Amino acid sequence: MAKGLLFIVAFLCSFASIAQEVQVNAYFMQDSAKLGERVGYVLKAQYPQEKQLIFPDSTFDFTPFELLEKKTYTSYTREGITQDSVVYFVSNFELDPSSYLTLPVFELSRYDSITYFPLEAELKLKLTLDSIPEQPVFQENNVYQSIEKKWNWMLIGGIAVIVLLILGALYWMFADQIKKILTEQGIKRRWGRFQKRWAQATSELEKENSMEAADELLGLWKGYIESLTSLPVREWTSSEIGEKLGDMKIFSSLRAVEMIIYAGKKAEIKEATDYLLQVAKEKYVEKLSKNKNARATV
Repeated sequence: MAKGLLFIVAFLCSFASIAQEVQVNAYFMQDSAKLGERVGYVLKAQYPQEKQLIFPDSTFDFTPFELLEKKTYTSYTREGITQDSVVYFVSNFELDPSSYLTLPVFELSRYDSITYFPLEAELKLKLTLDSIPEQPVFQENNVYQSIEKKWNWMLIGGIAVIVLLILGALYWMFADQIKKILTEQGIKRRWGRFQKRWAQATSELEKENSMEAADELLGLWKGYIESLTSLPVREWTSSEIGEKLGDMKIFSSLRAVEMIIYAGKKAEIKEATDYLLQVAKEKYVEKLSKNKNARATV
């Protein structure tokens, strides 16, 4: 019986000495906090250098708190005693007046592990509000504050689609009329350009009476008549042009200019060039009249 008592006393003494080798404590960095406020929970351990201790990680249950961040510090060892500390930043969303938290530290051994719990740390809930003045005081501010304007791209896109649909419908309804108008404008522009170039070409021919100027004049006239009649005028001879257009005076006028080119004869060609310009104008008026009649029947 006495031996049994001695064994129990010796076991308790050895356990107490082991427990004193590892010291764990914990506390909150502030006494109270508002709902959801970030609070630091400090967990410290002091133990012999040869021991291996592990602190809880993010997989541990921090109820009733929510873990926000874990911050570790480098271990410090002096005279064979190591000191470790970890700060857990947590938030409390419970409405209890006080919340408690105790996190363990685990000592790893060869066959098993030992768990050390510090005393519970208390965090009180702060529900007080800052005092509100009985009559709020507003601060005057007459400085202009520009407001950023944001484009309503959906509205702009919708308007653009509607405009395109309207334009498409109008074009589909009046496509022929639009084409006739554009054709008429093109005919008038070509006639204006032809008149200007013809005046320059005839002036140059009357001044120099050269083969180059005569050839330039004939090419200009044939090209313009071809654009009006859609006939291969530039491929025909002067006699063929007179026959096809039903006016042999055209042939004689062209021949008068060609005599400068082929025979090198200097001649008075004003009457011939005036008649060729008259024929070009008649063909222009005829083309313009046909286009207007076609537009009127649409």
